Amino acid sequence: MAPDGPDGFEEFVAARGPRLLRVAWLLTGDAHLAEDLLQTALAKVWPKWHRIADDHPEAYLRKTLVTTYTSWWRRRWRGEVPHGELPDAAGQFDAYEGVDLEQSLAAAVRALPARQRAVVVLRYFEDLSVEDAAAVLGCAPGTVKSQAAKALRTLRTLLPVLIEERRD
Repeated sequence: MAPDGPDGFEEFVAARGPRLLRVAWLLTGDAHLAEDLLQTALAKVWPKWHRIADDHPEAYLRKTLVTTYTSWWRRRWRGEVPHGELPDAAGQFDAYEGVDLEQSLAAAVRALPARQRAVVVLRYFEDLSVEDAAAVLGCAPGTVKSQAAKALRTLRTLLPVLIEERRD
């Protein structure tokens, strides 16, 4: 082990860090919480690096992200979140329509239960197969499929409502 840390750890974080930060952001919906989540997961993985470095370290770290996020989500109080009033649209052309859609999608994904959100992030944002997502979540592939179906059903219902709210 090098004095600065395990061999290859810094290189791995430098190479895969931005993608893992994106996963953390998709899970938390908040840039600062995503940084905290990734830092916590890296701190958990660092002492074990010599054992996992040769055997899919990204999958191990991704699973650590999801389990850490899930434990945070279970402990966190999810009360009301204040929102300001959106201004009326000035004209017919909306230059920010794409941003509104992204924010509506992000809000809809954040509204999902933690397990469904993790499945959506792993399957559709990280593009993992059902089997790989099941391995990360520690469940059966059928569970991933059913959770994805429930999440997509909820998103199909919730997303049009959120988009309409943003337009009003």
